[in-house]
Amino acid sequence: MDIPSKYEPAKAENKWYDYWMKQGFFRSIPDEREPYTIVIPPPNVTGVLHMGHMLNNTIQDILIRRARMLGRNACWVPGTDHASIATEAKIVAKLKSEGKEKKDMTREEFLDYAWAWTHRHGGIILDQLKKLGASCDWDRTLFTMDEKRYESVIKVFVDLYDKGLIYRGVRMVNWDPQAMTAVSDEEVNYTDEKSKLYYVRYKVVDEDEYVMVATTRPETILGDTAVCANPADERYRLLKGKKIIVPMANREVPFIYDDYVDMEFGTGCLKITPAHDINDYEIGLRHNLPSIDVFNPDGTMSEAAGMFIGADRFAAKDLAEKELRRTGNLVKVVPYNNKIGRSERTHAVIEPRLSIQWFLKMKEISRPALDAVMNGSVHLYPAKFRNLYRHWMENVHDWCISRQLWWGHRIPAYYFGENQFVVAENAGKALLLARDKSGNRSLKERDLRQDDDVLDTWFSSWLWPITAFDGINNPGNPDLKYYYPTNDLITAPEILFFWVARMIIAGYEYQGEKPFSNVYLTGLVRDQQRRKMSKSLGNSPEPLDLIARYGADGVRVGMMLCSPAGNDLLYDDSLPEQGRNFANKIWNAFRLVKSWKVDENIPQPESSAIAVKWINEILNRSLAGIDSNFRKFRISEALMNTYKLFWDEFSGWYLEIIKPMYRKPIDRTTYMATISVFDQLLRIIHPFMPFITEEIWHLIEKRKDGESLMISPMPKVKKFNKEIIAQFEAAKETISAIRSVRKEKQIPLKDHVRLIVRAGEKTYTNGLLPVIIKMGYLSGIGFTSDKLAGAASFMIGTTEYYIPLEQAIDTESERLKIKADLEYYKGFLESVMKKLSNERFVQNAPSHVIELEKKKKSDAELKIRSLEESLKALSKL
Repeated sequence: MDIPSKYEPAKAENKWYDYWMKQGFFRSIPDEREPYTIVIPPPNVTGVLHMGHMLNNTIQDILIRRARMLGRNACWVPGTDHASIATEAKIVAKLKSEGKEKKDMTREEFLDYAWAWTHRHGGIILDQLKKLGASCDWDRTLFTMDEKRYESVIKVFVDLYDKGLIYRGVRMVNWDPQAMTAVSDEEVNYTDEKSKLYYVRYKVVDEDEYVMVATTRPETILGDTAVCANPADERYRLLKGKKIIVPMANREVPFIYDDYVDMEFGTGCLKITPAHDINDYEIGLRHNLPSIDVFNPDGTMSEAAGMFIGADRFAAKDLAEKELRRTGNLVKVVPYNNKIGRSERTHAVIEPRLSIQWFLKMKEISRPALDAVMNGSVHLYPAKFRNLYRHWMENVHDWCISRQLWWGHRIPAYYFGENQFVVAENAGKALLLARDKSGNRSLKERDLRQDDDVLDTWFSSWLWPITAFDGINNPGNPDLKYYYPTNDLITAPEILFFWVARMIIAGYEYQGEKPFSNVYLTGLVRDQQRRKMSKSLGNSPEPLDLIARYGADGVRVGMMLCSPAGNDLLYDDSLPEQGRNFANKIWNAFRLVKSWKVDENIPQPESSAIAVKWINEILNRSLAGIDSNFRKFRISEALMNTYKLFWDEFSGWYLEIIKPMYRKPIDRTTYMATISVFDQLLRIIHPFMPFITEEIWHLIEKRKDGESLMISPMPKVKKFNKEIIAQFEAAKETISAIRSVRKEKQIPLKDHVRLIVRAGEKTYTNGLLPVIIKMGYLSGIGFTSDKLAGAASFMIGTTEYYIPLEQAIDTESERLKIKADLEYYKGFLESVMKKLSNERFVQNAPSHVIELEKKKKSDAELKIRSLEESLKALSKL
């Protein structure tokens, strides 16, 4: 068989992905097997692959491929999210580039354009995931606004409204002036930013007195409807019942008192602007104050402001500062660090705004989801996120679910008459309800007007594990009964509340059951300066370029090598390079094995028989460790165990032991055993590196069409012999020590040396002497009960070894080496004795720990005696 000298990732990746797709290996339908299900966190429909997607989807694919090989019916459901705010912003920008404006289009025209644009650019990210090797069931690909998902969302809205959980009301909301929509509390990110604190004086009516107010927002003074102090503040006691003149607006407003005011902040006197601050709004409600909205929805100054009309809010701040200076009302301006809320989607500064919105009551509906995580029905990995989850869920606010957009699920509320409305799945059902509610039997559909707003994107994705199997439209259908609840969810901590908690809420509300059992929370991918990767910073590599350079397997391994759950991954190109190097190591080991000629007539060397027995024990031990890692979601550790198994144990030791002499054949028994071990290794590695393992698996042995490593069973975890492994570790140490002596004494490998063991031949139980002889390039092994003068020596455990040297030994350097060892072991013994003489330690430590310390003591004493004897023997030379 002609095996290329180098592994070519691009060829293998295209070939095997096409083969897997053609064979339908990713497809899942319910059967008698135990299901294993993951629903993909749906990326934005018009998004492209970034480093976070690479990490997240690599983990999902590792879990899915492993489950498939463990005999489970693995179903990974892919799909995309319509992402209302982000997608509409992109569409509006595209329209502008074509000289068009959203405001000049009808809703239908805009949506026609949006759908056409989505069909043209949507789904690119799913094709990119295929390059990574994602083994999703592509026949199940979903979109949060496809027909079934759309119907499901509308049905849920109507159901929750009918249950009294959804209501419509005027509330202070977070307003994004760039997207011109409300956003939920969870979609606001707060950052510390440099600002200014303006000290402004307000005149007391009919007096020559002024009160001074400190504010960060002089432009909102135009909306002030009161000035307020704490009732306990003696400084303002005499202003009770007085009126105050608002600067610039020249409006008289009352001076009021409220416990909310912090006497220590600024001047202890607060301007009250109910339309533009949540706390002022609450004070306004308590004191029956009017609200004056000085901003338009796009963040420009409104007619109600009376000044700076049409100016942007930030420009208005500068204009207000100039006007206050001109009128002598600005006392001073000082630097101030302020927490600024910014929209997660557009990064625009959020404006608190009074608005009619739709809300979902969250307190009662959230309780089962809180209990599920706290009682362990749903596990979070790492567990440190449980407290954060509990804090959120115990302090949950009503969810603002309406958005002032056109792209999304349109709220199924239908208005008629004088602001009356009904909620129904469609206009036909709404008409029947409207006729009943109004008593007007002559109402027609044309008399109804549907609400212009759409639902928050998360209101569709919170149903994802249910709607993935059409569980809202068809409750109890075969797919839902088989695949729900799903098994594992892989996502990021920053959407733990946005998405994860809400999916758990929806799961219990609509299925009476959790949507998944485990939530694995990845960290963020950051650069070496710990900055979050982003295109704007220019620190995020193009994932497809990385795949082209290092191969998909190399990138997958690179992403996983240092990304424990919940911890950030500090990326640089050395990671996928290490992954590529591992792929090359596997390829070169395969080429080495396949290069050997097999001789049917030669017997198996004793060293090879020992090596075969040992590597199978190591395989079993590693399988147990890897299985444990996966059960604990320590996936990076599972990869590292796999990496060490192949690189160190198989390549570094096993192949070196069994390798025939140059141009000599290998025996059939050892060769077949090696092919068997290699096959098992490929199965273990496959979930991490699917392409190279499939390529080698088809080259290592002739396969039939339709056969594949990805559907082959994973080796089963078996018991392993700890004694054989421990003996081999001692043999490794012996071989390494022999190599060190050779290096130190400059003895070439072609010169065989003899090893003398200071022990009785019958009492020395290490059955690995043939391995030591071969790997140490020894002419033989002898035994002695005495010290051996004129020889290089070393100790493994409590056994002393000698290598007789033909040339004169450098007694001085040997003496110094022994003295250094002696000093080390005396220090070690002293530290052990301190522990054993500590009464508290002896009384409280477990018995096995005490026994271990006693063994350390006796071993150290034995080594010290041996080294002292060696020093005496050396002095006689």
